[in-house]
Amino acid sequence: MHRTVGDVMTHDVVRVAPGTGFREIVGLLAEFGISAVPVVDGDDRPVGIVSEADLLRTQSAQEDPSRLFPPPPAGGPDHTGASTAEQLMARPALCATPGTSVVAAARLMSGHRVKRLPVVDAEGRLVGVVSRSDLLRVFLRDDRAIRRDVVEEVLDRIEGVSPATTGVEVEQGRVVLSGSIGPPHIAAIVLRLCRSVDGVVSVTDRTGHAAEPPAAGG
Repeated sequence: MHRTVGDVMTHDVVRVAPGTGFREIVGLLAEFGISAVPVVDGDDRPVGIVSEADLLRTQSAQEDPSRLFPPPPAGGPDHTGASTAEQLMARPALCATPGTSVVAAARLMSGHRVKRLPVVDAEGRLVGVVSRSDLLRVFLRDDRAIRRDVVEEVLDRIEGVSPATTGVEVEQGRVVLSGSIGPPHIAAIVLRLCRSVDGVVSVTDRTGHAAEPPAAGG
């Protein structure tokens, strides 16, 4: 079983229009306990994201009465005087779809150093949002469910591999395989597929690999 963004996303999304003011955005983030909010156009299509970091950049660009710290270095976006979502937001909005795998979403977040992704439908309209914590919930899967997927979705489906000769133990998402899998090239496939099962933290191979069968006519 491979979960997608649609399985873990939040459907009720707080969003703002491009003209939403600075203070209103701050209030929404505080009210709903979120760190960023998508900015949508009149058709509910995301055009950007305003995060706490964007708001803080605006605040840090103001004059410091104490003069204890220098202003932020030049080179980044100039948020001086920014007061609306359109002026504050990072653009374009980096989005996922409900069918995006949780692995792909995690790589997208990690690669772009963002904490959440708007989720859009086939027409590009906002239908949800997925956060880092949403993706991490995959690792809360019950060990029994993980073991069942390893047996039914991996071992049962690979020719030459038998659950009867391969032991599977799962504890805290850590999978340990024992017994016999098959030839080394089959074992490599099994290990790779086991690592792709949702909720698996690690896979330890304690099996004995059978010898490759002789070639026909050899």
